[in-house]
Amino acid sequence: MYKVYVNGKPFFMGTPESTGELGLLVGKKNYHSPYLGKRKQIKQYIDLLEKNEAVESVVLYADQPELIWADFVSCFTVIEAAGGYVTGPDDRLLVFFRRGFWDLPKGKIDPGESPEEAAVREVQEETGLEDVMLGYFMVHTWHTYREKGERILKKTWWYRMSTGSKEVRPQVEEDIERIEWVEPKAWLATQPVVYESIRDVIKAGL
Repeated sequence: MYKVYVNGKPFFMGTPESTGELGLLVGKKNYHSPYLGKRKQIKQYIDLLEKNEAVESVVLYADQPELIWADFVSCFTVIEAAGGYVTGPDDRLLVFFRRGFWDLPKGKIDPGESPEEAAVREVQEETGLEDVMLGYFMVHTWHTYREKGERILKKTWWYRMSTGSKEVRPQVEEDIERIEWVEPKAWLATQPVVYESIRDVIKAGL
């Protein structure tokens, strides 16, 4: 099963069986269709998610979902990023508020940099933490956006990290307003304004 967030809403690609297990109620809010083997179909559904706020999800299915995925990726320029799920000495999770949403530290991978190196660097730059210990790889997330009219597909590598310090310094030049340490499960239950892809990362860390 592949999942990409388009305009904050999931675009699923899988087999008939795996997509059926999603349990989505097919209708005007949730589109569910076999893949006809044409990229035009994919682009039409991307446009639908971008332009129609009433639509909540799109599902395309085929016996070989990797073929859907290959055609989907070919519609975009792919950029890779990396970030961290950072816990402190009391196992609380670091989150920060930026541009109207709660988020986790992350950023683009520089040329010649490994995902692990980029993840640690971004955490240190955005939070001011220096004592950052890299843990295991958690999950990839995928989301799309447009930049100067170009369709971008961002792949983010997420790593578990820990720190012995709680002294932070928000990177204000990146519009980070404040940083907090939260108990992740209880915090999610308060329904914070957070990107769905970030919610997936936090759930993966529980």
